[in-house]
Amino acid sequence: MSLQSHMRRAAAAGRATEQVGPFLATFSPNSANPYLNYAVPDDGSRPSPSDVDALTHAYQRRDLLPRVEFLVDTAPAAETALLAAGWSVERRIPLMLCPPGSASAPTTPAGIELVVPSGDDEVRGMLAAQFEAFEQAVDISDADVATARRRLEDGGFAVLARDAVTGEAAGGGVAEAVVDGTSEVAGIGVRPGFRQRGIGSAMTAFLTVAAHDAGGRTVFLTPAGVPEQRLYARVGYEAAGTMVHLSR
Repeated sequence: MSLQSHMRRAAAAGRATEQVGPFLATFSPNSANPYLNYAVPDDGSRPSPSDVDALTHAYQRRDLLPRVEFLVDTAPAAETALLAAGWSVERRIPLMLCPPGSASAPTTPAGIELVVPSGDDEVRGMLAAQFEAFEQAVDISDADVATARRRLEDGGFAVLARDAVTGEAAGGGVAEAVVDGTSEVAGIGVRPGFRQRGIGSAMTAFLTVAAHDAGGRTVFLTPAGVPEQRLYARVGYEAAGTMVHLSR
């Protein structure tokens, strides 16, 4: 399975989907967060203006921001068509890979412990830390907790970083279940009061090693910016492609 095919499958997991011309549009049932509602073009697709209009309307009629995310090389004509229709590039980010045996061993920062969240309270703490880290409203619903628990039960990975004395959640992250040897590490977030202590890199290494141990041959992630790219490089990740995010 190609990386883009894996991303397309992962985007559809747990979401409503609609095939709109050459785009697989996905919609989160519990959130209007634009990063949880986006489309992925088919490999090699050449969307027509009417395809792009239909995609725009599919999101607008749900009161969602029309967005797409994909590996540039898999559908360069799709980017051209979207830009011609007035869409804008949000960002271009590297896709980074960490082959088996390349990840640094997880080193837990002083005063912090890394655990796999096992109960609703721990899952809620992990999600709250991630939401705060990404400047989202920290309003964790029971549905959010149930979704995270279900992903773990289905073979996914998660890590909660917390204060070793007080148990206060410091950060969290997740990785997809390994499918066809592939897994994505995502959502690595550290609360502002706990940053600059090596927690982000420790959680990344924790999840990467767990995915490798479960048979992951292609473990990848996409950094939000240059600082994150440097952090992941220290763990053992190397740039291997470019993703583009566009919206209207």
